[in-house]
Amino acid sequence: MATVAVVTDTNSGILPAQAKKLGVYTVSMPFYIDGKLYMEGEDLTPEEFYKFQEADADIKTSMPSVGVVTALWEELLQTYDEVVYIPMSSGLSSSCRTATAMAEEDFPGKVFVVDNQRISVLQRHTVLEAKAMADAGFTGEQIRAKLEETKLDADIYIAVDTLKYLRRGGRVTPAAAALGTVLNIKPVLRIKGEKLDAHTKVRGKIAAKQAMMRALKEAIANDPRLYSLDKEGRLAVGVAYTGNREEAEALAKEMKAEFPGHLFYMDELALSVACHVGRGALGVGCYIDMTKDFKK
Repeated sequence: MATVAVVTDTNSGILPAQAKKLGVYTVSMPFYIDGKLYMEGEDLTPEEFYKFQEADADIKTSMPSVGVVTALWEELLQTYDEVVYIPMSSGLSSSCRTATAMAEEDFPGKVFVVDNQRISVLQRHTVLEAKAMADAGFTGEQIRAKLEETKLDADIYIAVDTLKYLRRGGRVTPAAAALGTVLNIKPVLRIKGEKLDAHTKVRGKIAAKQAMMRALKEAIANDPRLYSLDKEGRLAVGVAYTGNREEAEALAKEMKAEFPGHLFYMDELALSVACHVGRGALGVGCYIDMTKDFKK
């Protein structure tokens, strides 16, 4: 039976110390803050990141260097037969396409790059599922195929507390951001597959939370695949947040009441997402629970 190492990046929210506890491996994402290089989970914590962000520091994200990624693969292949690498979605970064090219050219049959169009909390769950499949004896190719087969079996909605960072990223105009701030407008974004789109906008955080839960219910009801998974008891739901854990815990209680009997999770959104939404964002989502599939 082939042994398989599972590797991800910190876009998943899995930091180096957490990766060791989970039995997986992670590549730290680089951030340039006021021109200085920081590595997520090594010399940059979420708390430090939000302090920089709130002080209006110039923050830019980057992708892991090719050398760092391939060096880790080579090191792991001294111990494991295969490596499954799960970077952030190809639709949101070039790192996935770069890794795929490297794997096919230099590590054929040894490194399997998964592009199941996930980021942050959903990427984290993909990693945990890959680890469970590896432990159950699945090969690298089987793990990749299973994860990519189910890539659209997820949906997430995020309510943004401030328009400041969406304005900086060019997703809203300065005039719209100024007006929205005055009117207490809270945009709700949707992540489905590789797309990050505006879903709706409401006034106030209470209305935003209600809009997200309503949107998630409608998505499950109207998507034949999600509806079928829900009826089979194979759909998990959860809450995500950026720095505001108490608010997330309150939302979690509401979500559990709205979706009784579901496997439930609560995670902090990765810094790569926080760059665009800032502290205080809340999210709700669903994804396929593949626990029943881990036996071959």
